[in-house]
Amino acid sequence: MTDLKRPAWIADLHWEQRPADISHRDVAGVAVDASDQVYLFTRFDHQVLVYTSAGKFVRAWGAGIFTNAHSIRIGPDGAVYCVDNGDHSVRKFTPDGELLLTLGVPGAPSDTGYRADLPVRIHNVETVTRPAGPFNGCTDIAIAPGGDIFVSDGYGNCRIHHFSASGTLLNSWGEVGSGPGEFRIPHGICLLPDGRLLVADRENDRIQIFRTDGSYLGEWDDIQRPSGLALTSRGEVVVAHLWRPADNRSFVSDTIGTDEPGRISLLSLSGELLDQWGASADDKAAEGNVIAPHFVTVDSTDSIYVGEVTYTYGVKLGRVPEDHAPHQIQKFTVSPTEG
Repeated sequence: MTDLKRPAWIADLHWEQRPADISHRDVAGVAVDASDQVYLFTRFDHQVLVYTSAGKFVRAWGAGIFTNAHSIRIGPDGAVYCVDNGDHSVRKFTPDGELLLTLGVPGAPSDTGYRADLPVRIHNVETVTRPAGPFNGCTDIAIAPGGDIFVSDGYGNCRIHHFSASGTLLNSWGEVGSGPGEFRIPHGICLLPDGRLLVADRENDRIQIFRTDGSYLGEWDDIQRPSGLALTSRGEVVVAHLWRPADNRSFVSDTIGTDEPGRISLLSLSGELLDQWGASADDKAAEGNVIAPHFVTVDSTDSIYVGEVTYTYGVKLGRVPEDHAPHQIQKFTVSPTEG
């Protein structure tokens, strides 16, 4: 940790002013457009909800389209990209929900050997025996300034896929494992202004770094379950770390024996830890703490929005009680006295 002064983060657990006739149990993905409108990609119901930066509801679309909402991103042209890992597709929409492009064949996973019906030591991803093409359980996307698309393909695959703006597959890379250029759930992806591509290699507890041609540059290791990545205007990398319960392990460590709660980190562009908050083993549902942080995004004021899969990862598995379910989206702003 450096000697930099930490900002005082103000949390708002009740930011979302959701209409009474709309419900959801997870905020799997969150994105912000050029006007600071906030897009939530929700589960149960699986749809896109749009809000102002103050949390006022604007519109909803996408109901009936998605199988399992996972990640959402806004492209340089304002288009909205939705990653559906349940049907192995990435769809591009207008901001109002008009379909423009589909990557992958919905409902047709690529052949990686993945099995969901076998006993596993750590995670079902260990049944992946070989890399394959797009997609098998795709997870996230990054869009380059010129429109090229990079997709992390992680729950049933071990690859990064590079597409042209029109959807032509240009390149794929990645193998099964924990070595350089190998993955165990490439879960989040982020393109830096200098052209480096960061990949959150979640179950290997690290962030790997590549050129956009797939060349391996290095890694930041010992990073607990990095799930979502975003970038501030100051050049800090925001990381959402998924909770690891005491009886779990990663592919690079044994059973931990202690609870490692989720958290949010700020890293420098060299991987140095600058700030961290939100972790609590005893009171995960408190405002400012996190239960199952999944993806993050940053607006023009560097406010940070954190989407959580509280139901899928917590309530459904018996890890937290049902009354924790409303803990799904928080906005974090810096105190006006800081700076």
